[in-house]
Amino acid sequence: MPRNQFQRMIFALLTVIFTVHGYVFYSLYVVNGAALMNVTGQSSVLGAIQAQGGVYMFGHMFPIWAVVLIEFCFAYSLECLVGSPLSFKMACKMFDPRNNHPMIFETAIISCTVLIMCPAMSLIAAFLYYPYYSGFNIFTLLANWISLICHNFPFAFFSQIFFIQPLVRFLFGKLFAKDIAARNQQTEPERPQDETEAIADIFRRMDEIQERLEHERRQRKKLAEKIAK
Repeated sequence: MPRNQFQRMIFALLTVIFTVHGYVFYSLYVVNGAALMNVTGQSSVLGAIQAQGGVYMFGHMFPIWAVVLIEFCFAYSLECLVGSPLSFKMACKMFDPRNNHPMIFETAIISCTVLIMCPAMSLIAAFLYYPYYSGFNIFTLLANWISLICHNFPFAFFSQIFFIQPLVRFLFGKLFAKDIAARNQQTEPERPQDETEAIADIFRRMDEIQERLEHERRQRKKLAEKIAK
């Protein structure tokens, strides 16, 4: 959907905002919530975090807002520099947006993005949350990294496919409704050059398919009425 660098940055910003908040909640409440409550003796995860003085990160305790901010900086930089452009190239090697159904190509882009970002962010998290108080061991780091990938990958894939990306596209469409409408009126759209242009082309093609199906339905209805007469 984005058509210029500013819109690409906004699209990535919306994606990362929802993704980072979702991951922090998933990590603290779903994956580690029970352990935190058992260690601190608290009846809630938030109470356990407050009791231990924050969230352990890089050998220190940080408040939740700082954890979100730190992960946001890493995720946003990685998404803009690596995740978005590389996922588009990977998807183009498997599907052609001109010949394949728009939803197939869009799903391929999202899947490739998860394939890139999940291991990358899990590696960063393995360094951030490593238990440095017990020393450093490369094999422990690798084991923690693999464990994080196994925990994060299912959540990353299904949340991006069914929740985050649909929500981001809805909000983005509201923010840039006029620009998107003007782009969809182009009679001869150019071949997409990156992920964001491909997504815009996908939605344009979906509208064209819907209009063509509606036109065919009306033609069949007229033909049926003539035969009936």
